[in-house]
Amino acid sequence: MTRLALFDLDDTLTDLSGAFSRWAAEFAAAYRLPEDAAAWLISARCGGPTDRFFAQVRQKFELVEPVEQLWASYRARIPQLVRLYPGALHDLGALRAAGWRIGIVTNGMPDNQLAKLRRTGLVNAVDGYCVSAAVGLRKPDPRIFRLAARNCGTTLSPDDWIIGDSPGLDIAGGHNAGSRTLWISHDRMWPQGQPPHRTAANLREAVQILSEEPAPQATAIPPPHPAEAPSETG
Repeated sequence: MTRLALFDLDDTLTDLSGAFSRWAAEFAAAYRLPEDAAAWLISARCGGPTDRFFAQVRQKFELVEPVEQLWASYRARIPQLVRLYPGALHDLGALRAAGWRIGIVTNGMPDNQLAKLRRTGLVNAVDGYCVSAAVGLRKPDPRIFRLAARNCGTTLSPDDWIIGDSPGLDIAGGHNAGSRTLWISHDRMWPQGQPPHRTAANLREAVQILSEEPAPQATAIPPPHPAEAPSETG
């Protein structure tokens, strides 16, 4: 039977938090913002940069550029700053070599997220992916996980795994989809809600958990009942 693992992208396979810190420093320097501006940008990021985030940025620092321009510039720059967690491509390759199908499910804009997949080499390291804004579905909607499975050439089952760092998007979404869940905690405590099936401190540990998972056994087809056996003369 095919085994499937669907990974989140940001702060699961890629260190988006580190990339955002580098972007914040660049942005503050480029606009000659106050010394504490980069720290403010990092603290204000919590829900993820969106047009609303950049509306706050524009207002706080009295910038003249339109929100749309600020957001588009961010989406163009951040893929250049994003780095994979150590060993990510090797670990995904090892899972695929062991018979796993690997997919990526990410919320975000296609230009931003697809650029990350291409620049990091992830686009060639997985069997399929789904970007929310490209398909009109967002995590934790279970349909985006099912669509990602289909893009990987299979169907989502209760034996499959959904892996990510977000309790509300990845783990809740995995539960919604009826699959097993693996939370990458980054050494955080589980906050609330239905807990994951397994927890890993980081990507390397998550892949180790998957690699130790026994392969599901195919259901044996029982032999026909003697009364149902085909006749040799019929």
